[in-house]
Amino acid sequence: MSKALKNIDDKLKMVDVVIELLDARAPFSSINEELEKRTVNKKKIIVLAKPDLADETSTRIYIDLLKKKYDKVLAINLTDNNAFKAIGKAVLESGKEKQAKEMAKGMKPQPIRTMIIGIPNVGKSSLINRVAKRKAAGVENKPGLTRGEQWIKVDNNFLLLDTPGVLPMNYADRKKAINLALIGSIREDILPNEDLVNYLLDYLRVYYHHALSTRFNLGLDDDNMLIINKICEQRKLLNSSGDFDIARGHSLLLKEFKDGKLGRFSLENELCH
Repeated sequence: MSKALKNIDDKLKMVDVVIELLDARAPFSSINEELEKRTVNKKKIIVLAKPDLADETSTRIYIDLLKKKYDKVLAINLTDNNAFKAIGKAVLESGKEKQAKEMAKGMKPQPIRTMIIGIPNVGKSSLINRVAKRKAAGVENKPGLTRGEQWIKVDNNFLLLDTPGVLPMNYADRKKAINLALIGSIREDILPNEDLVNYLLDYLRVYYHHALSTRFNLGLDDDNMLIINKICEQRKLLNSSGDFDIARGHSLLLKEFKDGKLGRFSLENELCH
């Protein structure tokens, strides 16, 4: 992480606007405090990615909460062909002060230089592909920038620079780590799958009591072990002895949740009350 952060520090000197991607299902868990410290003095656009996987009502509340700290907060499906319009408009609005100063000095307004930051697997590549209209190979060196730096030219007003996904070296808050494992931003094997499943089922039991009804025709009134047994029975997940393969049952439930096959759920609903 230290190497990645140093790389970001070096490039931030050349950046006008920062686009920070958060996962709409757990935006507050998605915030990397190290990146926050480094970008505190930059114009920032917060993009809640994957809103199609999140609870719409929760997303609206999360946006209102985030707007107390950030000027621009958007929820955008980054696979949508129209993602560019909303991102591009926000970038131009965030950079208009810089361009106005350049015009006041008699200069031709320069393109707004933006950097995308965020934790792994939050959608940075999807955003680059959409915003750059799949022309990410079209790069150029710009006068005044570090020689050899590659910038994606989105249009005459907008240059884009990518950064690698950066996770904190450790999480003091276990709940945040669990949320990131559930949405796929950290490897599930960092935490035992059984712990993740028990946390997930207990959470769904409180906020989404019918979460398993469509996919598995199951309620959440049973205890967690019985629920996993029933899933194993339905999907015929058996081990070599013919018993239910609980480990495979855990993995299947976690994958189907992460992939949105169970429905649209958010993981920080305690903040909504």
